[in-house]
Amino acid sequence: MATRPIVTDPSQDITACDREPIHIPGAIQPHGLLLVVDAPTLTVIAGAGPIEDRLAAAWLGLPLDTLLGRDVAQMVADMPIGPGSAVAAVPVDGVSERFSVTAHRVAGERVLIELEAGMTDAPWGKGSPLSWIDAAVTGFERTADLPMLFERAAATFQQLTGFDRVMLYRFLDEDAGRVVAEARSADLPSFLHHHFPASDIPKQARALYVRNRTRSIPDVDYVPAPIRPEGFETLDLSDVGLRSVSPIHVQYLKNMGVAASASISIVKDGLLWGMMACHHYTPRRLSPELRAAAAGLASALARQIRAKEEAELYRERLRLRAAEDSLLPRIIGMGDLVPAIRRLMPEMMAMMGATGFAVVDQKKVHTYGTCPHDLAIPDIASWAAIRGGGDLFFTHELPALMPDAAPLAAAAAGVLALPLVDGGVTLLWFRAEHVEEVEWAGNPHKSVALTPDATLNPRTSFESWRETVRGRSRRWTMEEVEAGHRLRRALHDAAQNHRLRGLNTALQRTLDDKEALLVQKDVLMKEVDHRVQNSLQLVSSFLSLQAKAADDPRVREQLNEAKARLSAVALVHRRLYRDDQIQTVDLARYLEDLVGDMKQSMGRDWAAMMRLDLAPVLMPTDRAINLGLVTTELIINATKYAYDGAVGPVTITLEQYGNRLRLIVADQGRGRADQDNAPGDGRGFGSRMMAAMMQRLSGSIEYDDNQPGLRAIVIAPITD
Repeated sequence: MATRPIVTDPSQDITACDREPIHIPGAIQPHGLLLVVDAPTLTVIAGAGPIEDRLAAAWLGLPLDTLLGRDVAQMVADMPIGPGSAVAAVPVDGVSERFSVTAHRVAGERVLIELEAGMTDAPWGKGSPLSWIDAAVTGFERTADLPMLFERAAATFQQLTGFDRVMLYRFLDEDAGRVVAEARSADLPSFLHHHFPASDIPKQARALYVRNRTRSIPDVDYVPAPIRPEGFETLDLSDVGLRSVSPIHVQYLKNMGVAASASISIVKDGLLWGMMACHHYTPRRLSPELRAAAAGLASALARQIRAKEEAELYRERLRLRAAEDSLLPRIIGMGDLVPAIRRLMPEMMAMMGATGFAVVDQKKVHTYGTCPHDLAIPDIASWAAIRGGGDLFFTHELPALMPDAAPLAAAAAGVLALPLVDGGVTLLWFRAEHVEEVEWAGNPHKSVALTPDATLNPRTSFESWRETVRGRSRRWTMEEVEAGHRLRRALHDAAQNHRLRGLNTALQRTLDDKEALLVQKDVLMKEVDHRVQNSLQLVSSFLSLQAKAADDPRVREQLNEAKARLSAVALVHRRLYRDDQIQTVDLARYLEDLVGDMKQSMGRDWAAMMRLDLAPVLMPTDRAINLGLVTTELIINATKYAYDGAVGPVTITLEQYGNRLRLIVADQGRGRADQDNAPGDGRGFGSRMMAAMMQRLSGSIEYDDNQPGLRAIVIAPITD
């Protein structure tokens, strides 16, 4: 559902939420215990929580095996170097309770150990938790569509956690969120379909939700238990479930009247798709065992969401292909193009899911369905032809782009314009304005407030607040746009064929001359293409010769990199003039050919170590060129820096997520630390070039630890 961007008070620095260091609170929630262990000596050097009352009076400085037993000490000793977690197979006895034990290795030589009271009740009773989870996953699989899956998931997670309210919260493209399903106690008001502004979940909190998939706050009135002794205030607690919560978030929950909460992340394709937000109105603890079950169930849910989204996309493609197969033979068989299309206007409108359809034939207008008045339609067609450069043009917010069309929004908030036959005929699909009453949980324009002492406070009202969004229609999908391109080519060919048949007898000689000119044009285009290819190849050869002649290894390396960048552009040129469709390219095929060229230039050893996992993504050509240059640069960086001149694995992955794509170039080398002129440091030409390319793509590039090695993650919209 589309939402209007939220305009906040410019005097309120809401980005302060994004800068809060929530990963280093220096304290924990007191329902559990935290021990900080020196990894080389396995000695407890710090801790937090009521350790003396619940575990041992004299704990500081004790060996880990003395305090928690040999099994836990051995588990910690066996943990590999680098970030990671482990769960003890058996509980540890405290003063009057038994603790579940989870260990996390952090940067440096420290291990953080969490102790929480074990599970007291579970929905599976005395049965097997695996059987219960398997039955729940089977229930997910049997749902027919996404809405049914969402409803089943909310009810299942409420049964698992026992919370008063469980909401399935989905993130939208604008980073706001919407409650798509809810299970709640009968006496609670509903938040179903309510929107929450992006500022409710700051950027750094979203990153932690991906890293730490479950989060529990048993009592919002808790008093944080600081880490003791002093000196551990900046300890990174990102992986610790007991980590103390941001005071802003605690106040946010109190403002909602919530006494306890839990969140379970739904991560699809490595990105935060949404979460299960659980609220309870009295204190309630979620045990480590139940959190682990919830995390596993959320992973299964993410897989089902992906499967059903892909099934819906596949059905949409089949529907469009079936409509094309039904319409095109009848249009071509009826003879003259415009009369044929006029007879099939209802089917043409239904094909694209439009509310109106119009044909503009040399200023003559023919309409069907809900359309603007006849005098306005030629103006829209002319404007769209200019904006689209004579090719297909589409928008779901015509009044914002064409101010003169604002009064026509009721009939034409969205338009898809298809010029045909040398611009003499234009087909237009209209979508009426979709006036949305977006229901927010509180006024999104008052999502934060600053007190006189510059303290940032969360909003206090969550009462239903409605906002009317006008001037937009339902979006055109990339599948519909691509179907429009196919239809344009087919109708253009049909019109040309009909014209040629009509002139066959009277203008045979002219037809022969025209065909001769077409052949000459094809030869000329092939010659031009051949010369361009030769020119690009000549430049590439010059670069190779110059590289071989260069004495300075750095100069030779830079010339070879320039050759690789030139190959990325040349490859797009070859593909464009080999295909009929030059507006969009299949990014997966393009990147596969691009990496294939790089394999040949790098040699057999590197070629054997490169792996591709590319999902098909239709992308505008100019954006594909920019992404090809970025991909080339990331592969060059991986081969230069990851293995210190040696050969090692490099994986290139391409995924689609809604209207965005994610490209990952990963190695298993030494990582980013201590690399001079390492990728992304902004000092080299390649880094500056990638920054410029990402700015053109309106995307971002981030670097992450691949454990071992480095992952370069590029995220960008598929279209402008």
